[in-house]
Amino acid sequence: MQRKHTPRLTGAAQSLRRNMTKEERRLWYDFLRQYPIRFLRQKVIGRYIVDFYCRQAALVIEVDGGQPDAVEYDEIRTRWISQWGLTVMRISNKEVNQNFAAVCQAIDCAVQERIRQ
Repeated sequence: MQRKHTPRLTGAAQSLRRNMTKEERRLWYDFLRQYPIRFLRQKVIGRYIVDFYCRQAALVIEVDGGQPDAVEYDEIRTRWISQWGLTVMRISNKEVNQNFAAVCQAIDCAVQERIRQ
């Protein structure tokens, strides 16, 4: 199995970067964009586009809207992405809105733990 960039998803990723959700925008502009370890937003990984990706920590962050019909799809995506040695961290919109400082701290802890490995 080879991880490749899927060119047909490039346009969709660019569109998602321009049209981030309110919660994705907050996480990006208020924390991840200036984080000392580089994160990319709306990154194409194989056949999926992930919300945020940190290559150095092998970490994917997904901001979930809480749609009940997306649970099975999210599990399939997580399993596929995990096959590449990436850790998927799921954060709900509610967490971003109600406890932003704790979300930022959890991300920082996950990054620090992953880069020490």
